[in-house]
Amino acid sequence: MEIVSISVDKETLQELNRVQEILGFKSRSKMIRATVDSLMNEFKIIEMLKGKHEVIFIVTYKEHEKYNVSNLLHKFEGSIKTTIHQHHSALCLDIINVNADASKIKELFRTLKSNKCIKSMNFTFLGSSNP
Repeated sequence: MEIVSISVDKETLQELNRVQEILGFKSRSKMIRATVDSLMNEFKIIEMLKGKHEVIFIVTYKEHEKYNVSNLLHKFEGSIKTTIHQHHSALCLDIINVNADASKIKELFRTLKSNKCIKSMNFTFLGSSNP
C-alpha cells in the first residue's frame, strides 16, 4: 500500500477524530480510504453514463456563497428542469433535477465536486431518458 500525506486544519482534524470514533473506524487512514473509495465509486458511476438521463443532485453550501453557486448553476440552466432551494441555519440546500446528455451530467458532477463553495453534494438517478 502506498502512503499519501494530506494536510488539514486543526478543526478538520478534530472533526475527523470525532467521526472516526463515532463510526468505529480503527484508524483515520481506514476512514479516509473509505471516503476516497466512496468518491471513486461515485466517479465510476458518472463516468460510465452514456445517452440522456434524469439525475437529482442535492447540494449544500454556506448562505454567503449563494451567489457564487447560483452563477455556477446558471451555466447549466438548459439542463436543469427544476431547482428547490431551502434555508437551514446558515446553510442553503438545493435539490436540482437535471435532464441532460451524459456529457452535461458529467460536467455538472465535476463542477459541483471540485467547487470550494460546495459543502456537500450527493446524486441519485431517476432513470434513463433514452428512447
